[in-house]
Amino acid sequence: MLLRMAHPAAIRVDLAECTRRHVTRRLMPFLFFLYVVSYIDRINVGFAGLQMTGELGFSNAVFGFGSGIFFIGYVLLGIPGAIIVEKWSARKAMASTMLVWGCVAAATGLIHTKQEFYGMRFVLGVTEAGFFPGMITYLTHWYCPKDRGKAVAMFMTAIPMSQVIAAPISALLLRVHWLGLSGWRWLLILEGAPAVVCGMISWFYLTDWPREAKWLHPEEREWLTGELQREGSRKAAAGRIPWYRALGNLNVLLLCFVYFGGTSGTYGLGLWMPKMLQKVGHLSAVQTSWYTAFPALAAVPLMLICGWHSDRTGERKWHTAIPRFAGAAAMAGVALVSVNLPAALVLFSIAFGGVVAAYPSLWAIPSGFLGASAAAASIGLINSVGNLGGFFGPYTIGWLSDKMGSYAGGLWAVAAALSLSGVVVLMVRVRSHT
Repeated sequence: MLLRMAHPAAIRVDLAECTRRHVTRRLMPFLFFLYVVSYIDRINVGFAGLQMTGELGFSNAVFGFGSGIFFIGYVLLGIPGAIIVEKWSARKAMASTMLVWGCVAAATGLIHTKQEFYGMRFVLGVTEAGFFPGMITYLTHWYCPKDRGKAVAMFMTAIPMSQVIAAPISALLLRVHWLGLSGWRWLLILEGAPAVVCGMISWFYLTDWPREAKWLHPEEREWLTGELQREGSRKAAAGRIPWYRALGNLNVLLLCFVYFGGTSGTYGLGLWMPKMLQKVGHLSAVQTSWYTAFPALAAVPLMLICGWHSDRTGERKWHTAIPRFAGAAAMAGVALVSVNLPAALVLFSIAFGGVVAAYPSLWAIPSGFLGASAAAASIGLINSVGNLGGFFGPYTIGWLSDKMGSYAGGLWAVAAALSLSGVVVLMVRVRSHT
């Protein structure tokens, strides 16, 4: 036996804890890295834009539209991507997705016109659409409900960490001028390559289900498979709705809007914060890339603490709403007054932290009241529809900045979306985990 203890209850508790640790050590670092690669390929255009807009003559509206059109393409395959992971194979689906999007991301560095910019960003959204909902669904294969908030928090800290990682790398790449190509082009080309490598590794490294995990001890494999099967049986006994009906469920539709508000803030800040900081501090492109890391770094502990506390208390809705209200208030603060660079960094840290700290508890909600297939389809719908906020945030900030001559109007619009998302999540009628 793996565990030898006198009391059966103690054996079970120790086995559960050992299994959780084993799964987390094996999967989480790799899944975290995959999401870092994915997220960098979404937001690195914000760093590239520090040089690209001037070289190609793009206005703020053009840059905002091109940055945001990624999410129009992203909407198309979100639901199929999550269901494929649930019904077919996470390993094969993720590997295929990364291979294709890595090639597209790298090719974006070769654009010359706004039409090419729009086209490549749209295609990148299509190719990457299945990744995130697939990963959230994949986590439900390995973590029981009471552990999912913390698991999602660990996974989604990749959002702020990708900013931290991308900032110094982008600062260095913006300096190069190889083969007659500008630094922003090399930034996009070279930062697309890791996705291709990760796709090949995923094919061999990932395991679809605990029952197939030869890297788990037999007792661990049996315990985790049994726990997940019991969860499925409880949901079936409770009459959980089928996947096709889940797409019209009021709670699911409310969560779509909650996620829409969050992505408005995440990508509005992620893609425009470099330009805002550059303007506030009168910084060079390289200096701006370094300063952009500070708000993202401050968001990491906030995200982990919020996910841990949500799991510990079993409460999800207020753990989603309160960070959103704080993020909206900080963005309104930037829009209200003229701030210097230190004040802007503090407010952007609160804003970015507030936006991302809500994600762990938010993504623990769907699997708490839906069966496996219904949860997968709903996660895909929430991700697809909600990510339209990734178009709304960047485009609104860019369009209003051209019209008004400042970023204030766009910041107000995104702050309003964040506030409404906090209000709407409180309207969701689900039971908390205990």
